[in-house]
Amino acid sequence: MSVPLAAPPAAWADPRPVRRLLSRVGTMCLVELQKLRRDRSELITRAIQPALWLLIFGETFTRLRAIPTGDTPYLDFLAPGILAQSALFIAIFYGIQIIWERDAGVLGKLLVTPTPRAALVTGKAFAAGVRAFVQAVIVLILAAVLGVGLTANPLKLLGAALAVVLGSAFFCCLSIVIAGLVLSRERLMGIGQAITMPLFFGSNALYPVDLMPGWLRVLSHANPLSYEVDALRGLLIGTANHVWVDLGVLAGSAAVAIAVASALLGRLVR
Repeated sequence: MSVPLAAPPAAWADPRPVRRLLSRVGTMCLVELQKLRRDRSELITRAIQPALWLLIFGETFTRLRAIPTGDTPYLDFLAPGILAQSALFIAIFYGIQIIWERDAGVLGKLLVTPTPRAALVTGKAFAAGVRAFVQAVIVLILAAVLGVGLTANPLKLLGAALAVVLGSAFFCCLSIVIAGLVLSRERLMGIGQAITMPLFFGSNALYPVDLMPGWLRVLSHANPLSYEVDALRGLLIGTANHVWVDLGVLAGSAAVAIAVASALLGRLVR
């Protein structure tokens, strides 16, 4: 005799669409974060690369004084860029997980539920943001140990966390968009590896925009990672910035990416 299915949570049956959407986004985000509990060592291993950037690249170029950053020590200038880089490296391969779920039949089952596709994508996007935030804390602790002059203002720290989450949400959805276009893990891995370093080096993470050649400066202004780094620098170390513009660009980019990723999600299971 089959066991009757449990009734869905009351919030899922709420007739109000906004509350229902938010409830399902939260549920999907929690489901994604449960996966992190099974392998917490992942956060430590992923933090090795940004730690090497700070310890080796940052310390060396601080002594060389090869990159002019005004009154800001180069290590202080670099730390927000490495923080954004670590979040990028987590989020840009999130589409692989979508393809694994498709191959396991999980994605097809999710798509036939009443849950809107936008809720599925948004839940994964902000789960990627939370993962990136946890790793960002590790990078910030290392930066503080190395003597980076970080702010202690809780509102600015909250704003920095928001910038990390929004930036990670965008790059997670970009990965899902690529997955929806290429449909295979191998192609996604190749494209992800091909665009990760251009996104990083084509931003202001390592050097000021004023030092870039004209063509790279144009690309930097179109790169969401540049806005994330600019917001983090302004919030964490107090450099000249346009925080509200940066956060607005990140929020708008994330919203557009969620919409496009949601539209392409069904293509993965056809």
